[in-house]
Amino acid sequence: QLRLVESGGGLVQSGGSLRLSCLASGFTMEDTAIGWVRQAPGKEREGVACSTRSGASIIFADAVKGRFTIARDNAKRTVSLDMNSLKPEDTAVYYCVSGRNCYSDVEDWYSWGHGTQVTVSS
Repeated sequence: QLRLVESGGGLVQSGGSLRLSCLASGFTMEDTAIGWVRQAPGKEREGVACSTRSGASIIFADAVKGRFTIARDNAKRTVSLDMNSLKPEDTAVYYCVSGRNCYSDVEDWYSWGHGTQVTVSS
């Protein structure tokens, strides 16, 4: 059974950093793209970043370019999102997602974790 479990969320001050981790199970890592989607209060879901099947990194959200980095470790079955220089606008629930490809349309992702809350205080 496909499972995606996020960890690492929490409360951080503006300018701080957090590392989110997604632990994946139930599928072949090498055949699967894994990404991160976030949803801020009152806003639509937004694709943040994605790690392709081959391990290439894609940043979808212009607002996080230069600040967020995605990486995978297939041996550990994890995908991390390193978030630096955090801003209050980054406050959201962050979801780990998986699919065959990296999808710009967030609705195309096959599987979703339950999310982890990230709160950035000003």
